Amino acid sequence: MKELVVISGKGGTGKTSLAASLVVLADRVVVADCDVDAADLHLVLSPQVKEKNYFRSGREAIIREADCNGCGICQQHCRFDAVKLNGDEKYTIDPLACEGCGVCVHFCPEKAIDFPECLCGEWMVSDTRCGPMVHARLGAGAENSGKLVSTVRREARSIAQQNDHSLLIVDGPPGIGCPVIASVTGASEILVVTEPSVSGEHDLERVLGLARHFGIPAAVCVNKWDINEEMTERIEAGARQVGAQVVGRIRYDPGVTAAQMQGLAVVETDTPAAEDIRQIWNQLAL
Repeated sequence: MKELVVISGKGGTGKTSLAASLVVLADRVVVADCDVDAADLHLVLSPQVKEKNYFRSGREAIIREADCNGCGICQQHCRFDAVKLNGDEKYTIDPLACEGCGVCVHFCPEKAIDFPECLCGEWMVSDTRCGPMVHARLGAGAENSGKLVSTVRREARSIAQQNDHSLLIVDGPPGIGCPVIASVTGASEILVVTEPSVSGEHDLERVLGLARHFGIPAAVCVNKWDINEEMTERIEAGARQVGAQVVGRIRYDPGVTAAQMQGLAVVETDTPAAEDIRQIWNQLAL
C-alpha cells in the first residue's frame, strides 16, 4: 500500500481542493482528513458517517466545591490565572484558561481537585462516493497536539490493509508543527502545494526541509502559477535544487470555486484547471 500525504507550508494554497481531486482520480483509495483543526474535505466528498468515536486528550482540573476549604493555595500556584474566586467566596477553575499542568492538584491539601481527561472532539469512519474516509472534528477551543491526527491516520491505514486497498491519500494540515509531523511520518510520498508568493516560497522551503529530515520523497506543484510566472519559476528551481520533484502547475481558474459551491471535486467538472490536476496525477504515477 502506498500513502500520499498532501500538505502545504501555509493555509489557503488549495491543498484540500487538490487532495479531493486526487481522491476522485484514484482507484480503490482510502481517504484520511488529517487537517483536524480546520477539516473541510467532507464538504466535497459528502461522507455518510458509519461510526463515531469520542476523542479524549489532555486533562482539566475541576474543584469539588463540597470538599474545598477555601485556602486558596491552588490560586497561588497557578501560573495561567485559571483559578478564580467567585462572588460566593468559592474557588473555581476556568476551563478555557486551564492548561492541564496538574500543579493545583498536586498542592491541594484537601485533595479536592479532580483531574479527568478532556473530551476534545470526535473521529469518524464514513463512506464516500470514492471509498472509505476517516475524519475528525475538534471541539471549540480544543487543542490538537498530533494525537488526533495519529488516530485518524492509524484507523485509515487499518481500513486500507483490511480491505486490500492499494492507496491511502491523506489531506494533511498546513505548516511544519506537530500535526504535520504526525501526518507525514512513514508516508510513501508527500505532495506539497504552494503558491507563487514570497510567503509561499518561504513556507515551501520549511516543508521541504521537514521532508528531508524524515527522509520522505517530496513532490511540488504550484497552484495559481500564472498570477506570478517569475516567482513560479524561482520556486520550481529552488525545489529541484533540494531534490524535490516538480510535478506540475495549476492555473488560476474561477471554475475551482464554482466546483466547490456545487460540492464537487475540480476534476468532476470540465473547468480548465481540471486538466492541470489530471496531468499532476499522471506525473505522480501512483
